[in-house]
Amino acid sequence: MKVSRRSFLKYCIASAATIGLDLSVVKLLEKALAAAEAPPVLWLNGANCTGCTVSLANVVAHAGALDVGDLLINTINLTFHPNLMGAAGDLAVTTLFDAAQAGGYILAVDGGIPTAFDGHTCIVWTDPRTGMEVTALEAVTELAGGAAAVLCIGTCASFGGIPAGNPNPTSIRSVREIIGGSTINIPGCPPHPDWMVWTFAQLLAGLSPKLDSSGRPKELFSGKSGVHKKCPRKEVDGKAATFGTDGLCLKKLGCRGPECKADCSTRLWNNGTNWCVGANAICLACTENGFPDKFSPFYRD
Repeated sequence: MKVSRRSFLKYCIASAATIGLDLSVVKLLEKALAAAEAPPVLWLNGANCTGCTVSLANVVAHAGALDVGDLLINTINLTFHPNLMGAAGDLAVTTLFDAAQAGGYILAVDGGIPTAFDGHTCIVWTDPRTGMEVTALEAVTELAGGAAAVLCIGTCASFGGIPAGNPNPTSIRSVREIIGGSTINIPGCPPHPDWMVWTFAQLLAGLSPKLDSSGRPKELFSGKSGVHKKCPRKEVDGKAATFGTDGLCLKKLGCRGPECKADCSTRLWNNGTNWCVGANAICLACTENGFPDKFSPFYRD
């Protein structure tokens, strides 16, 4: 099944302000999509909960009948994804090998990479050529070398995240630590679907996002748009003494908004419905390096 690749352009134009995509990028994207096929996206799952994929599946178009299938499979050319692709087993792995051999693909990794026991706590597939099990550690190490860009989807892939939390029995490492090279980190537990779409759009337009010291796109994870700085509760007099109090700042209860660089408070989640603090929950700083251990305990008496 092949749907017109104009759908992605239509999505970006209609959603440019929402996802923070400059219209000049849309023009570059239009040119790129008209000229050639989009590069394949190979999406690997390491030690994860699949929450990042669920978040991406919640992408909502602001114009037209665009869903995640149209966006990724028919437009961005999602060649391999163990949860979303129709093929399975040897057929799926062979499809990945063919794309990898051609090169020029975008490697997206979701989940931390176990290194204990030579990585055998996380098997991603069986090689149909040899019958040998392949670990996430082996797959990421091999595929990163031929990738045009390596995306770390979520905090686990970006920094280790929850799987790397103390005592980290499987010795989880971030993708950057494994490959020893540059990665584009899109953290979050899970990341907002807009952050992922924005980054894919930049790469398809032939642009390299400017990254901060943590490898995150500066336009998405800036201190200027940090959770606390843009929080609508910041200027409200008084702080909440107990949970369930609408409208008051939750800093006294352990909110980590002042330490979190993300635009959740202005972007909102679930198609602009709400966000953590808006639902009277504290920010856990899930987009930051060191989450969760560095920010624990999450709640204060």
